[in-house]
Amino acid sequence: MSAAVRWLAPAMDAAPDPARFEEEIPRPPSLQEIQQIAEDARREGHEAGLEAGHAEGYAQGQAEVRRLTAQIEGILDNFSRPLARLEDEVVAALGDLAVRIAGSLVGRAYQADPMLLSELVGEAVDAVGGAGRDVEVRLHPDDIAALTPVLSLMPATRLVADHALARGDLRLHAESVRIDGTLDARLRGALETVIHRAGARA
Repeated sequence: MSAAVRWLAPAMDAAPDPARFEEEIPRPPSLQEIQQIAEDARREGHEAGLEAGHAEGYAQGQAEVRRLTAQIEGILDNFSRPLARLEDEVVAALGDLAVRIAGSLVGRAYQADPMLLSELVGEAVDAVGGAGRDVEVRLHPDDIAALTPVLSLMPATRLVADHALARGDLRLHAESVRIDGTLDARLRGALETVIHRAGARA
């Protein structure tokens, strides 16, 4: 243990070594530095607040735009549904009116020229194969009186007066076949065909 070193305790009455305890005491910032620090902090806070406020305001603005858009779409939908329903009602009413007017005109044409109704009866009888089967043609009594001189039917075809039918109407009955040849049914069928074709073109 020859490498041992002897330690001596420092003397208690000796003055401390000033170089050993001398540390640099921070000097307080100057008024100008304090003002600069405060200005920098205020500017950074202002910029952060501006960015946060802008983002929040933008989000609120977008939400308000979405709300107003949905509200406007709802209003437009509320307007368009009744208009579509009204359009459907107008189309139906005009169709009914057209059927009534056409029915009146066709009925008068049949009264004025019984050959027109005679041709219709002939076409209906041919449509069910009247040459080989029993066919009953129901007509208004006045139409039967007008058609009897001009209508030539097969022996298996008979005319029956039906007071429930209007002038120009006909119903045809054959084995397992019924044809509704009333003016209303014929005109409505024609109207539906026209509407269907018009809808297919649109």
